[in-house]
Amino acid sequence: MTHPAQEPSTSREFVKQSSLYQEFLAEREEILKHKWLESERLGYDIGFERALLDWIRKHRESWRAARRQHHLQQQPPSGGSPSSAPFTAATSSTDDKTLA
Repeated sequence: MTHPAQEPSTSREFVKQSSLYQEFLAEREEILKHKWLESERLGYDIGFERALLDWIRKHRESWRAARRQHHLQQQPPSGGSPSSAPFTAATSSTDDKTLA
């Protein structure tokens, strides 16, 4: 009998290869860098939650815009198919500002 919490390995691999998951990992890496830099600057560990909120308020919008621009430049001249494009958030910039 299988447990519902266990997913087939092919399903896990699909998730790991998805553009949404790749975007999540890239954003998480930026937040961890921000946490390290701010913790060094302040002289103590600020913790992930504070780093996350600070990064969202100060850097997320410009980071996403730069990432989108970079991905647009990487697309083939024919434009490619929309499904092959990396995930771009459907949130508006006002979502980021509500955390401020």
